[in-house]
Amino acid sequence: MNQSDAVHTRLRAAVLGLELSPGEAISERGLETAFAASRTPVRAALSRLEGEGLVRRSGRGWVVSPLDLAEVVHAVELREALETAAIAAAVSRADDRRLDELLSIAEREADGADDGVRRGEEFHVALAALTDNPLLSEAVRGALVRLARARWLEASTPERRDQHRDEHRAIARALRERDVETATRRAREHGRGVRDHLLDALAGDRARGLRVVGTHDGRASVARG
Repeated sequence: MNQSDAVHTRLRAAVLGLELSPGEAISERGLETAFAASRTPVRAALSRLEGEGLVRRSGRGWVVSPLDLAEVVHAVELREALETAAIAAAVSRADDRRLDELLSIAEREADGADDGVRRGEEFHVALAALTDNPLLSEAVRGALVRLARARWLEASTPERRDQHRDEHRAIARALRERDVETATRRAREHGRGVRDHLLDALAGDRARGLRVVGTHDGRASVARG
């Protein structure tokens, strides 16, 4: 791993894990010192994070992007559309062995919020990979990146992590039975349940001083059911 990749990996983990809070200023010089890196790889890492929507420029410096309630809704809408397409393609393209592997991934327990976010990403990316369409897989991964900080907050309790595992398992089982209708319905219910809980969690964190922007208005654009 080169220096730019190393800085990007560590800084991305700090942003997604909320070690760097939404709205917090980032100093290039401070990052150079913290990561024992030169200016060029630090700037390259920040530019990559800007492309992922995790940091943004502020004058001559950088800040961690605020958590945006509208973006949460939009990312969930995108993931739902992508996974609906993925389920239909997976049923026709994936063999039983690969569907069994997806179920195995769904059944793994998560140890803490960080692991819960990783397990969730692993499941959804593995589901998309069943389509053998790399563009679809990358699009799902991108939507998950947009949701990662919010998902970390939402997965902070054992009860929520257990619920996610149960819902992933239900989707995988329906896929294993090649039941497109049930798998699609389960995926839609899972995504919308996560969306609603995320928005409630973020509204609470706004009240506690975490920098959250936007409104719940976008929720009306995603029908329940």
